[in-house]
Amino acid sequence: MTIEATVDGTTVQWRDRKRYLWIIGAIVPLIPVSMWGLHVLTGSTVVWYFGPFFLFVIVPLADLVAGRDGENPPDEVLEQLEDDRYYRWVTYLFIPAQIGGLIWGSYLLGGGTLPGIDEPLSVAARIGLALGLGMVAGIGINTAHELGHKKEEYERWFARAALAQTFYGHFFIEHNRGHHVRVATPEDPASGRLGETVWEFMPRTVVGSLKSAWSLEKKRFGRLKTSHWSLKNDVLNAWAFSVVLWGGLMIAFGWQIFPYLVLQAVAGIWLLESVNYLEHYGMKRQRLESGRYERVNPSHSWNSNNIGTNVLLYHLQRHSDHHANPTRRYQALRDFKEAPVLPTGYAGMIVLSWVPQVWRRIMDDKVVRHYDGDLSRTNLHPRTAAAYERRYGKVA
Repeated sequence: MTIEATVDGTTVQWRDRKRYLWIIGAIVPLIPVSMWGLHVLTGSTVVWYFGPFFLFVIVPLADLVAGRDGENPPDEVLEQLEDDRYYRWVTYLFIPAQIGGLIWGSYLLGGGTLPGIDEPLSVAARIGLALGLGMVAGIGINTAHELGHKKEEYERWFARAALAQTFYGHFFIEHNRGHHVRVATPEDPASGRLGETVWEFMPRTVVGSLKSAWSLEKKRFGRLKTSHWSLKNDVLNAWAFSVVLWGGLMIAFGWQIFPYLVLQAVAGIWLLESVNYLEHYGMKRQRLESGRYERVNPSHSWNSNNIGTNVLLYHLQRHSDHHANPTRRYQALRDFKEAPVLPTGYAGMIVLSWVPQVWRRIMDDKVVRHYDGDLSRTNLHPRTAAAYERRYGKVA
């Protein structure tokens, strides 16, 4: 489909070559169902671990094979592109598919049987299924991220629904009103620091984000001079979605599914926070004479144009434009040539982060070169400051 716009007598035409690839993101919730098909074909327990295999093997390989796409839509067609409701329905359809897949998976976790599955799944198979549900949940958080930034109230409620699976509804508040304000500063719990491992980052960001979300809502109610212990508190009403969803699943399929619900939620949260870790790793906004931080610009986010992960995560890897224009819809996000670029897509970078020595060897020099060798301009982890001073030079 070609978009055409006429400005000052000049006609501009543009075609989104990824238009129908975006549907891939909407069919991700079918991953758990595909495990059933693979099990019927093979009879193997290993296929119940297809979810992590898809995300951390198939997607990085797809990034390598498909390559990169740095094409930007012309400014003249951005309004029409954002108004094309096809792109919205791609994200809307993810939500019922996600919830449907969770219900289907919970049935099996509770001991249900299906054609080709004559007996309840083994513990090993249930763990694999729960991890697969967690991979869907993590990508669902990204769908919630896309919808939660929009002005339409119903889209923000869709975001809450997508977050219910992981019991991480407070992300909706912290990300929009916390992270986007403090991004690429030492005060932001969702920005990875130079020298910080992903394993150190996880507890800091999970605890820090929860505290920040609660504090933001408490301050909001303080300005209204009313109690924050109310269902109007967006943290509490987001968590209420999870209570209803998890409670309904346990009533339907038994309390024994609870550990697996926890496991899939942890996997989904871990996937989200792994992405947070790498998106701004080592990036730091500089303080101005006024004491405030400089405005966010393209140099403060790691970007990637790898097609595989981009169509899976709705252009999340064009992260600089997202921070510059938070309400802009994914299909209209642009690539900035001045933004720092990751060696590969997010999926592959998450795998690299599992081994800190490999991660540092690849990423630390990139961060320091980005700041022209000036270590004082980076978001440096205090624990590693002395070692990095010896390696790169004293911090100013």
